[in-house]
Amino acid sequence: MHQEHIVILGGGYGGLRAVEHLAGDPRFRITLIDRHPYHYLQTEAYGYIAGRFDIHDITIDLANWCRGFGDRVTFRQAEITGVDPEAREVVLEQGRIGYDSLIIATGARTNFFAFIKGLRENSYGVKNLQRAFAFRQTFEQLVYTKVEEHRDPAPAELQIAIGGAGLSGVEIAAEMADVIEKHHKTLGTNAKKIRITLIDAADTILPGMSSYIVNRTAKRLESLGIRILTNAFIDRVEDGAIHLKDGTALPYRFMIFTGGIIANTLQSDAPLETNRLGQIVPDAYLRLSPHMDVYAVGDCVELKDAKGTLLPPTAQTAEKSAEYVAASIRKRLNGDPVAPFHAKVDGVFVALGGHYAVGELFGIIRVSGYTAYLLKKLITKGYYLGLKLRINTGFKKRTEA
Repeated sequence: MHQEHIVILGGGYGGLRAVEHLAGDPRFRITLIDRHPYHYLQTEAYGYIAGRFDIHDITIDLANWCRGFGDRVTFRQAEITGVDPEAREVVLEQGRIGYDSLIIATGARTNFFAFIKGLRENSYGVKNLQRAFAFRQTFEQLVYTKVEEHRDPAPAELQIAIGGAGLSGVEIAAEMADVIEKHHKTLGTNAKKIRITLIDAADTILPGMSSYIVNRTAKRLESLGIRILTNAFIDRVEDGAIHLKDGTALPYRFMIFTGGIIANTLQSDAPLETNRLGQIVPDAYLRLSPHMDVYAVGDCVELKDAKGTLLPPTAQTAEKSAEYVAASIRKRLNGDPVAPFHAKVDGVFVALGGHYAVGELFGIIRVSGYTAYLLKKLITKGYYLGLKLRINTGFKKRTEA
């Protein structure tokens, strides 16, 4: 039986979900390609940075994971340099690989806006595991510094600045503040001299989310002692000071920036339409062209709901787009009609430090506190357990071979 070769570029949430939804069909053989050997659970970055999670809690080995599906799924670690749709080939740093269908799931990276002078040089992002690791080390060093100052009767405050009060910025701020709050008795009261400030140019934190989520989150952040600055436009960032457009200068010891993304796009011999974030603008079926079997999913593509409203670049929307594309490929082979991509956000949960979260499901179910924390944990654990079971199977296959 002829097997269609499906190549998937990117081992993020969208890429992995595409593999899961295609691997069970014997008509396909699948190659997953990524420059890194691991899947990085970016949704858990907040806990890793604050020291609550370890590296093994937020990474999954892609080679072992792919082995867990059997011989029809393989992983290749390689640097992707482009796509040649006419030849139906992906261009790698070393060689080329052919495909029958291609799914681009290359994700996005932190957008250090060029118009904010000094931002890239003086701040960290968390879309990249290496930068998250460096940020974690810096945070732990700052806590250690405060512990060592226990002889000082009046230690100076140490400022942490977070640019961007979206989901990532809010979760990281809350987790760090909660760690400081919970452990200041054992670390020493000087640890509470670490102050966290959230900065955003929008009118509110978590722009685009419901008033329930926003209000409950703001209340929780304030209870943790986090300073919130909205309608605050960063003009430039210098070593030790953030300058706002209104003339305010905010001192800081280190800064993390979560205020925007830009897509990881590829060079292509076919013309690609992209938006201001570098995201691919696909047709209604998430294809790059009606005449090419090339699809795009996740953060690297502009996704919209049935009303034409942009969907947020989250793990949930990445997975929904991947599920849709996988189903579309199967339907094409079956000769079945394919409906346009129309997804919606089922719900959102915001982790707010320790055993506290705020959540909303289907626009009608609203929870906060420990109950929301348990629900969010259940969703995350379910996802991680599925990956872990597959990787254990792959590990056994590798070691028994």
